[in-house]
Amino acid sequence: MIYERRYSEMEAGSPVNHSLLNRNFSDLSINDDSAFSDCNSDRSGEFPTAASERRRLLIACASENSDELIRQLVADLQSCSIDEQRHAAMELRLLAKNKQENRIRIARAGAIKPLIALISSTDSQLQECGVTAILNLSLCDENKEIIAVSGAIRPLVRALRTGTSTAKENAACALLRLSQMEENKAAIGRSGAIPLLVNLLETGGSRGKKDASTALFSLCSVKDNKIRAVQAGIMKPLVELMADFGSNMVDKGAFVMNELVMLPEARASVVEEGGIPVLVEIVEVGSQRQKEIATAILLQICEESEVFRTMVAREGAIPPLVALSQSGTKRAKQKAEELIELLRQPRSTRTAPA
Repeated sequence: MIYERRYSEMEAGSPVNHSLLNRNFSDLSINDDSAFSDCNSDRSGEFPTAASERRRLLIACASENSDELIRQLVADLQSCSIDEQRHAAMELRLLAKNKQENRIRIARAGAIKPLIALISSTDSQLQECGVTAILNLSLCDENKEIIAVSGAIRPLVRALRTGTSTAKENAACALLRLSQMEENKAAIGRSGAIPLLVNLLETGGSRGKKDASTALFSLCSVKDNKIRAVQAGIMKPLVELMADFGSNMVDKGAFVMNELVMLPEARASVVEEGGIPVLVEIVEVGSQRQKEIATAILLQICEESEVFRTMVAREGAIPPLVALSQSGTKRAKQKAEELIELLRQPRSTRTAPA
């Protein structure tokens, strides 16, 4: 299976075309590892009891009867017993965790709609099982359309709002998978997912922040979702994450910010949240990729605002930009030279509005 989220490997220093989530990045020379880690099958806990562990072992050994077993588990999803529903969802989740053929079999057995129904359960464990099983099924491209058409988006957004931390993380991953179909991006945005993903980006754990940033990056290729993200206050957590070099989120935050700053209100928000000093520091001490994307963001911020150009120049951006123009990749040098030229333009006697 091909995961769209992985960047192609490249030789250091060689500008090439890149794609992430089917989008082209020929304007950036990305020279190290992927900015966004793969959102593969779930990383949830396994069965908690010895009896359940034996059941999982039985599933692993029952390949010759897998279709019959799957049909029984799908039937159990609609049981009157929450315990039976929970065990069936967990077992289907494990069957779908690593095997592509099982994902197809489970979907064809009619599991998707009853699993979606579980996502709306008031039982938090049952909801988490439903979310996680849907995530694993969504890793099969053949299943993504039927999951969306079957009405999964709004329940997943509900889990993003009310679920356990694991349910929220897996819901973010499942929404990412569905957003890889272009027609789903607007629907996910309209469903209220963007503010919830911004909240997960700000308040979630390490994995939650990574999952939220990747989902937001995918969704914000749509203009309305860009606007929603800015209105939800995304720049504050992005600036905070990019200022923390130990967070392993500098690249992820920068890629999301770069996707947004084409909007005037996004540029103003970056400045308001103290983003200029952070971006200048990245140009000075970041990795080659970080320097390049920070320069690209600063260039967009400065292009139409003399006020912002003055702020960037006063922050001491020109010396590290000069260094980048001499030692960066071809594209980084070009961006740095363009920004230096902007910053060195004579100032008007009257300061232009931002």
